[in-house]
Amino acid sequence: MNMPANYGVEHVSPMIGSEISGLDLSKSLDEDTVASLRALWLERKVLFFRDQRLTPDQQLAFTRQFGEVEKYPFLKGIEGNPLVAPVLKLPEETINFGGVWHSDTTYLAEPAAGATLYALELPPVGGDTIFCNMGAAFENLPKEIREMIAGLSAVNTSAKATVSATRKARIDDSGDISAPKEFTEIHPVVRTHPETGEKTLYVNEAHTLRFDGWSQEDSEPVLHILYEHARKPEFQCRFRWTVGSVVLWDNRSTHHYPINDYHGYRRLLHRISLKGSRPA
Repeated sequence: MNMPANYGVEHVSPMIGSEISGLDLSKSLDEDTVASLRALWLERKVLFFRDQRLTPDQQLAFTRQFGEVEKYPFLKGIEGNPLVAPVLKLPEETINFGGVWHSDTTYLAEPAAGATLYALELPPVGGDTIFCNMGAAFENLPKEIREMIAGLSAVNTSAKATVSATRKARIDDSGDISAPKEFTEIHPVVRTHPETGEKTLYVNEAHTLRFDGWSQEDSEPVLHILYEHARKPEFQCRFRWTVGSVVLWDNRSTHHYPINDYHGYRRLLHRISLKGSRPA
């Protein structure tokens, strides 16, 4: 695709992820720039911007150029800005928030379409995030597996033990106690992207419990095959954060995994979610 002359693009890996240079996200972007970024976002799944200096309101304004924003269900927003959620790990903590391969909020009827993260405080090394192209993962499944899962749906829950442990500290000390603490929804295993029409593999280790109509015991071997396949390095890119980095990802077609390899250091990012639609 043709890129405007006002910013640069460098692909992070062949399958997913592009780093954008030359834009100041604290300022309003013109319509042509937003349209070209959106097209690139849909194609490349994840966009990375470095060396930004954003207030919470400026991060909100940037995120809103890609859709309606919404509150994340398990975190209280920062003071004065409930839509901006702090993603925090303290030096004394050993578990990081969301530290399991996942697609965000698939336990909701309308999971997030995407999100932005803005890095404020980082460890001297570590804390990278890996993103995975779930369209490529589906396309490269063996034909017999694609056919087997094509008509299946899966039960997704917010209460699986592995992911619940990663958010416990944040809910205990800053969570919105008025919100429900458990959500469950059924979604298709193969999702059609509402904007591109791409078929994507739509199960994830953090939230998918079992196939609808199957027992958990029968589901787990097949789910394990799908998870292991999706984690192949050729479907991935890995981002090394620097202070001031902003990431915008398409949650409808990706998984991500925040690496927990920086014990003893504080890490703080601000997250804003984009409202999604019901998967089909």
